[in-house]
Amino acid sequence: MPFKSLADGATRLFPAWSILVGIAALYHPALFLWYGKEAISFGLGIIMLGMGLTLSPKDFLEVFKNPRLVGLGVFLQFSIMPAWAALIAYGFQIPSEMAVGLILVASCPGGTASNVVVFLAHGRVALSVCLTTCSTVLAIAVTPWLTHFYAGHYLPVDPWALMKSILYVVLIPLLLGVIWKRYFSKSASFVSTFSPMLSVLFILLIVGFVLAAKKQIILDNWQVMLGAVLLLHLGGFVIGYAIPKILRENRSISRTLSIEVGMQNSGLGMALASKHFSTMPMVPAPCALSAVMHCIIGSLLASTWRKGELSPTKEIE
Repeated sequence: MPFKSLADGATRLFPAWSILVGIAALYHPALFLWYGKEAISFGLGIIMLGMGLTLSPKDFLEVFKNPRLVGLGVFLQFSIMPAWAALIAYGFQIPSEMAVGLILVASCPGGTASNVVVFLAHGRVALSVCLTTCSTVLAIAVTPWLTHFYAGHYLPVDPWALMKSILYVVLIPLLLGVIWKRYFSKSASFVSTFSPMLSVLFILLIVGFVLAAKKQIILDNWQVMLGAVLLLHLGGFVIGYAIPKILRENRSISRTLSIEVGMQNSGLGMALASKHFSTMPMVPAPCALSAVMHCIIGSLLASTWRKGELSPTKEIE
């Protein structure tokens, strides 16, 4: 199907689109300010609905086929990143609002963008989808309490309110997508052909809006913010790769876990920050910068790994 090929091609270029949107939003904010803060949750809901449409029982069965790998990936996701973000915030004494935004995005689950980058890196796509799904579901409870634990001393954090927001914008759309695919498979199959491209579009709109809206804050604090976000994701990618290697996992698994740990659902971070810290303008900024930064690092890693191979690594089932 020509349209499907076009949609797949556009989706695979997501890292490049992220960089272009980031530059455009900071150079000419009016291009994205029309999107509006109120539309962030709607966009995230569409992304989660699209993710649900791509899931099937075999994706969930992957948990039982590889419980150790899934457990390791989820553990690394929710242990390394929040703790590393808190350490960066403390070590560099970054402003309180920026610290909360950094810790919030670090406490988020893996995003759908990681599945695209794992594919580009010749990693294990099925495992990546499984990890993203599991961490997304667990995030309903885990993300609010990790944020409260690591960031509560900077600013008041209401974990119950965060949990309620995640329930509405993550779990409900995700379940609707799964149910849609289960009982209306024909229409779900049609919609799912372009849902990844639609998800990419909404992620880019969210990133563009937050960067545009926070342009001055980002430019005024770009050195410390860029340094903190860069360190956060570099640490996630490096540790996410090193630990599986130490445990003697193969190359494709190490790549997959590296990407899953290093890339966060920055859209969720931006949605939560914009809603629950609306009077604190610096909180969403690290989340938006994170969305661009992890795509740049992830795409560079994927390109490096691909160039080091003569042929694609076959996925181990």
